[in-house]
Amino acid sequence: MEHQINEEIRDKEVRLIADNGDQLGIVSSKEALEIAIEKGMDLVKIAPQAQPPVCRIMDYGKYRFEQAKREKEARKNQRVVEIKEIRLTPGIDVGDLNTKVKNACKFLKGGDKVKVSVRFRGREVTHSSLGLDLLQRFAELCTEVGTVEKAPKLEGRQMHMFLAPKKDK
Repeated sequence: MEHQINEEIRDKEVRLIADNGDQLGIVSSKEALEIAIEKGMDLVKIAPQAQPPVCRIMDYGKYRFEQAKREKEARKNQRVVEIKEIRLTPGIDVGDLNTKVKNACKFLKGGDKVKVSVRFRGREVTHSSLGLDLLQRFAELCTEVGTVEKAPKLEGRQMHMFLAPKKDK
């Protein structure tokens, strides 16, 4: 949000707040600007929709710098959750399944969500219960680091299930 500062403020009168937070009452914008210049600061309109608009005397450059610093800090603390996908087939062997589970656990510990999908080829789709059992077994093996966010669901020739990392308390 861009603020109006100094000469950009065209209102006839404004409610003025001093740099230390004191209310100086309603004064003409010309008078408010003179007070700000006298103190070596800027006049900034902070509430344009108020009647009359609220202006504050402050060092605008310092204010912008601190605002940018706060935004940068907030961005630094954000975590983007990615969805990692693991594909299985109904006829997967135990060793391969354990490898896939180990990878899924690694992703969940890293804070990412995991989409586990079973692909049915040819006539395998008629035995979709095998895929359901496989996904349920997969979820059980991942229970210590993740929870089932979306239960297994058959869509066309694929069955999907979503796992989310467990919340630490």
